[in-house]
Amino acid sequence: MTSIRLRRYLEKIESENLAPYAIHSNKSRGREYHEEKSDTRTCFQRDVDRIVHSKAFRRLEYKTQVFVNHEGDHYRTRLTHTLEVALVAKALARSLGLNADLAEAIAYAHDLGHTPFGHAGEETLNELTLDIGGFEHNRQSLRIVECLEQKYTEFPGLNLTWEVREGLIKHTSIFDKPDVVGFDPDKNVSLEGQIVNLADELAYNCHDLEDGLRAGIISKKDLQNLEIWSMALDVMKAKSIKDEYLYMEAVRVIKGYLVEKALEASFIKIKALNPRYAEDIANCSELIICFDPGTKEMLAELSSFLLDNFYYNHRIIRMTSKAKWFLKDLFERYMKTPKLLPEKVQDLMENENEKKRVICDYIAGMTDRFALDEYKKLTDPASRV
Repeated sequence: MTSIRLRRYLEKIESENLAPYAIHSNKSRGREYHEEKSDTRTCFQRDVDRIVHSKAFRRLEYKTQVFVNHEGDHYRTRLTHTLEVALVAKALARSLGLNADLAEAIAYAHDLGHTPFGHAGEETLNELTLDIGGFEHNRQSLRIVECLEQKYTEFPGLNLTWEVREGLIKHTSIFDKPDVVGFDPDKNVSLEGQIVNLADELAYNCHDLEDGLRAGIISKKDLQNLEIWSMALDVMKAKSIKDEYLYMEAVRVIKGYLVEKALEASFIKIKALNPRYAEDIANCSELIICFDPGTKEMLAELSSFLLDNFYYNHRIIRMTSKAKWFLKDLFERYMKTPKLLPEKVQDLMENENEKKRVICDYIAGMTDRFALDEYKKLTDPASRV
């Protein structure tokens, strides 16, 4: 029988195999509240476990990615999106000699702060709370892991490592540009955090394209002028593929192509920078994990296409419009009559500003179906409460 691989052994493997500019577990800046280290897991592996076992993570299963959950069983939810981001992030991290456990932890937590009904819910809550600082889902992800998730008697939140929390607050995409408070705002996020940023963009462009095709909102004819789609079709010319499987195979080709291009471009930038320590990455003024200009342009063209032809399609707009008005109504009902809320939620309200933030937290934590059920209970006289 081989010996048990304890934390110190795992940290030794990291020191021998990870790049010197990767974030090594034994060099983590630690947790806000002191805890004894695990005997069997590195600090980032422990973070992964804590995130996956949180209520906020489980609720992602019934939160909108693009389609509301009841629209169909095969469309992405916020949870399946998160899992796909984590898969891409781990693959990129391993190939570049970075800490896959840290990338996985950031990926699993990066969307914990999302509201029901996706960006429609986020926009609504932001509009309703502008006077107390607004709402932004990356800040909310950090708020969840630092104080809202209650699983431990020794401290609030999940007490995750500094590096995971930095990855959350510095998570950026075309949809996400949070204001960074604390966490060295003038310094670059780790390469592992940068990987999650890119993996998120790669994942949602690919799976939203697939979901749009599956739903019939996008047709293959609509895509014929896109360079990245033409590239995928050229790759598949030698294959005999039934038409019903063509779009799924094309999306796989696109995803594989983007992963390869990300690795190539990132490796070139790492080699040019020649970092010796993780601090060299933090002090770098530009992102290292990236696409080359040509691939970036192709991806931007796809993103623009999805915005015009998928996200702004009348079916999607109808869903998001309904979500906005009923979430606003729900928020205003709670504000007017806080007694409608569970007692443990009411107990958190100390003043008017706190009342608004508590209600915002409560609604942001809802799943799509819980929000719909709650609204029905409050508005339908025949519904049981």
